[in-house]
Amino acid sequence: MKNYYSSDFKLGILGGGQLGRMLLAETQKYDIHTVILDSNKNAPCAEICNTFVLGDLLDFNAVYNFGKTVDLLTIEIENVNLDALDKLEEEGLKIFPKPRDLRIIQNKARQKNFYLDHQIPTAAFSHYAYLEELKHSYQNNIIDFPFVWKAARFGYDGNGVKIVRNIEDLEALPNVECITEKLIPFKNELAVIVARNASGEIKTYPVVEMEFHPEANQVEYVICPARIEKQIAEKARELALKVVRDLDFIGLLAVEMFQTAADEILVNEVAPRPHNSGHYSIEASYTNQFEQHLRSILDLPLGNTASKVAGIMVNLVGEAGFSGDVVYENIAEILKIDGVTPHLYGKKETRPFRKMGHVTIVDANIDIARAVAQKVKETIRVISK
Repeated sequence: MKNYYSSDFKLGILGGGQLGRMLLAETQKYDIHTVILDSNKNAPCAEICNTFVLGDLLDFNAVYNFGKTVDLLTIEIENVNLDALDKLEEEGLKIFPKPRDLRIIQNKARQKNFYLDHQIPTAAFSHYAYLEELKHSYQNNIIDFPFVWKAARFGYDGNGVKIVRNIEDLEALPNVECITEKLIPFKNELAVIVARNASGEIKTYPVVEMEFHPEANQVEYVICPARIEKQIAEKARELALKVVRDLDFIGLLAVEMFQTAADEILVNEVAPRPHNSGHYSIEASYTNQFEQHLRSILDLPLGNTASKVAGIMVNLVGEAGFSGDVVYENIAEILKIDGVTPHLYGKKETRPFRKMGHVTIVDANIDIARAVAQKVKETIRVISK
């Protein structure tokens, strides 16, 4: 086994955002040298990695040349130049998750077709190369309102997803490759994080439940464990394992799902990296998702995924109407409450609905934790000077 610790081994990470920042807390535990590529000189990782390289993640030369300087490459965002990764992999660089998996996941139409090809239950969908094609479908009564529209590429944090209810909504959509999905009447939005290493060891985290902000289409609360029946949780876990095995995936995969009114479980989409739905694990789990990501890509034994305590994560996003230098109001107030831990992402500027941090609430009792989470949400404010 390679010596990763206090050695000349270099771990390359494509992306220097908040997920990378939280991953660095784990590389520091193991004293692993980290090299990060990001296009923003003020990225959250810039000041705390060992080496920071400024460059465009979608530029072939930037990614290829960066890859030549490291011993193993991983990502914290999936929108990266895959042709460069293919060439690096051909030349012998280990890259996890594998470029072929990123190629499937990076494009939502390709991802949905993968589910169809592998008999993985998912919402019915249609694929359109551009907006006029979608409008033509509507005019010819092939699709009808309401439906969910998703950009095939470059969606994040609720961007690139809209519920289209009328002709005005349809006219306002951007002219990009997209998919449309039937609007699913669901009881719950669930997620399961699965870790798998190159040796084939595989572990799942408990099923979590996600509560979304109706306006921003962002997760407001992640609740672990999900308040669902045991057999539903087991069905969700088995489905997440099927996705990982069918992809032959190595690394950490977050599988987002719907529980329908009829208790079917449908895969919504996946993220090939640590994910918002796993942030609770930093305080609540024996092995948090970032350490597990590291263990999986380095082919180390996977850690215990069980929770020590119930955990709820509250996203901290910029308040509507505020842009500029960030101010966090009332942090001292939430710190007075037992079991509350804030995480700030090092972003100096806020704007409406921008993810700026999160707060974890832990308690032996999930209902108490949920009540505290509500209080935290109502107390802390992310505004500007």
